[in-house]
Amino acid sequence: MRFLKIAAWTAVSVIVLAVAAFVLQVRSHGFSAREKPAGYETFLARHLRGLASEPDAGSLKNPLEAAPLAIAEARDHFADHCATCHGNRGDGKTQINAGLYPPAPDMRERRTQALSDGELFYIIKNGVRFTGMPGWGGSDEDNWKLVLFIRHLPRLTARELEFMSEVNHMADEQGP
Repeated sequence: MRFLKIAAWTAVSVIVLAVAAFVLQVRSHGFSAREKPAGYETFLARHLRGLASEPDAGSLKNPLEAAPLAIAEARDHFADHCATCHGNRGDGKTQINAGLYPPAPDMRERRTQALSDGELFYIIKNGVRFTGMPGWGGSDEDNWKLVLFIRHLPRLTARELEFMSEVNHMADEQGP
């Protein structure tokens, strides 16, 4: 019984401290998306991202092979639909991403690359609530190709970036 009381008081204390830290953060910096998130916000966002996927999504395997044509198709799709926020390199260094909170991650970094294929697929298809990442829906085949391309981002070549830039410019010329 004593252990339960200690555990309960500890849990209540942690919650009170978290709320107090949040209130202090908001009072001192406002609730602006322009402010760099506090360390605890970043920690919570990264760990809560797992809730954005179905429990079995992590076990899904990409049914497509990393063939050059599949990667090229996904590259063009990414340049046309995803680069606005994620950038052609996948680094998230875009004007739109600068104003997003939480910002789109650098998709080349270990944190994103360590996600399973199924988790990436689920995020692409369904989005992540309370972030700028919409659920795109689309065909499963296109979404699996995007997973292949995300895996390819750390090895993107200068020639591939040129192709992506051409796709970006074509999209700009066509307008909304």
